Amino acid sequence: MSDVLSFLQNRNSSPKLAEPAPDPVEMQEIFKVAMRAPDHAWLHPWRFITVREERREALGQVLEQCLMLRNPDADEAARTKARNGPLRAPLLVVVVVRLSEHPKVPHIEQRLSAGCAAQGILLAAEASGYAGIWRTGDPAFDRNVMDALGLAEDEEIIGFIYLGSREGKAKPIPQLSTAEFVSSW
Repeated sequence: MSDVLSFLQNRNSSPKLAEPAPDPVEMQEIFKVAMRAPDHAWLHPWRFITVREERREALGQVLEQCLMLRNPDADEAARTKARNGPLRAPLLVVVVVRLSEHPKVPHIEQRLSAGCAAQGILLAAEASGYAGIWRTGDPAFDRNVMDALGLAEDEEIIGFIYLGSREGKAKPIPQLSTAEFVSSW
């Protein structure tokens, strides 16, 4: 088996991330990988918003405020979790899909393309010596969060990619049998 296949088969998410994160020059290379996602009709339906340093605190305030709009009875623990969420990594990338009306490319394909771009970020970050995790949760589907991030009406959040350096060892990942997921027709 090639080194590339072994790398791809062993990549896993890292929920504990610390400094350093990829710097802006490294992120340009990572984004070049993301932009190689399958893209029917060359719509380029994705874009990326980076959030680092003190802007993570500002995003945490947005997430807390939007939580309170969704759930005015949220307790202090939930509010703290929302506020501190963006601080779990030194860099966040918000993956955004821009939905276009196209006769041959339905919205689901455009969302899947942006999802592939998100996976490209995770793979390229890991190949560059970093680690990451893709998170969604209620904020990813909250129009108030989208508005606060400056998304247009035809845009949605695909996910929040948390990036940094892996803290501790990689978690063990189960070896799945292809026989459980692959069949012939």
